[in-house]
Amino acid sequence: MKIRIEKLNETLKFIEGAWKRTFPDAPFDYFFLDRVFEQRYQSEANLKRLFEYFSGLAVFIGCLGLLGLASYAAERRSKEIGIRKVLGASSPQIVVLLSKEFTRWVVMANVFAWPAAYLAMRSWLGGYAYRISLNAQWGFFILAGTVTLAIALLTVAFQAVKAALSDPVKTIKYE
Repeated sequence: MKIRIEKLNETLKFIEGAWKRTFPDAPFDYFFLDRVFEQRYQSEANLKRLFEYFSGLAVFIGCLGLLGLASYAAERRSKEIGIRKVLGASSPQIVVLLSKEFTRWVVMANVFAWPAAYLAMRSWLGGYAYRISLNAQWGFFILAGTVTLAIALLTVAFQAVKAALSDPVKTIKYE
């Protein structure tokens, strides 16, 4: 039955009286549909929260790994960076040189991740009666790839700028 929220107790008492008159031996048991939906989707809300935590942790660990790789790449190529700076390379050119390698890897990772995410989402959404079509949602995949690339570039940029601003005489002399 569809009932209004105003005067809920009075309405339930009226329905219970009508039920007992019609079916005197059957107990009156009722539930609200919004609570049923809430219980069914509570597991989805918990799963969402779990994915948020683990996604944040994965991004943090990934950024630490990228920072370590960028630091290693800058240290390994310090002599090359020093020679390029002596020969006239600007700091932005050095940053682009160091960031280009990581950009390729992030783009390649997105190329592999998008189809896997599409298939996983299509399978997961298949269990719902009302769902969106993923064919029209490619913008979200592109947005996720752009955000991933931005996070990676911001992580790598710290070490790249540090390497680009270093004194080339010290790095060449050190090597």
